[in-house]
Amino acid sequence: MIPKIRNILYATDLSRNSAYAFRYAINSAQKHDAQVHILHVVERMSPSTEALVSTYLSDENMKKLREGKKQAQVNELKRRLKDFAESELKDNPEELKRVASIVVTEGDPAAEILDKVDSLNCDIVIMGSHGKGLIAHAFLGSVSEKVLRQIYKPIFIIPIPKK
Repeated sequence: MIPKIRNILYATDLSRNSAYAFRYAINSAQKHDAQVHILHVVERMSPSTEALVSTYLSDENMKKLREGKKQAQVNELKRRLKDFAESELKDNPEELKRVASIVVTEGDPAAEILDKVDSLNCDIVIMGSHGKGLIAHAFLGSVSEKVLRQIYKPIFIIPIPKK
């Protein structure tokens, strides 16, 4: 028996094409009468960049810088949600109520996605994948592949269209 889907984790990188994968999250939420939790992960600065910046900023100012960046990401997500609702859900604006939370964290994107699946009690994950080509993929890997290798819940990786 397939378990009931109640909570969907939609992981986004805030790219211009992320609305495409969001449509799948909202559509799945409609079909299963589920809630959507939106997650964006702000990657930490590299150790060398952090060392360089910390020579000019105190620990308190570094913390303010991080928090400011995080708040800017939350504000950007909310703005995009409003824009998305106006354009994509104009015939069904009540579907935006399915968004249960917007979470912005800092860290390794794959690790944070896996952590939020558990802490938010999500039944599935929906995220976009950017086709970066074979060479870039071989050297860099991707967040979606890292998550796919470690997750124990169903995951939908939505390829972003070339258009």
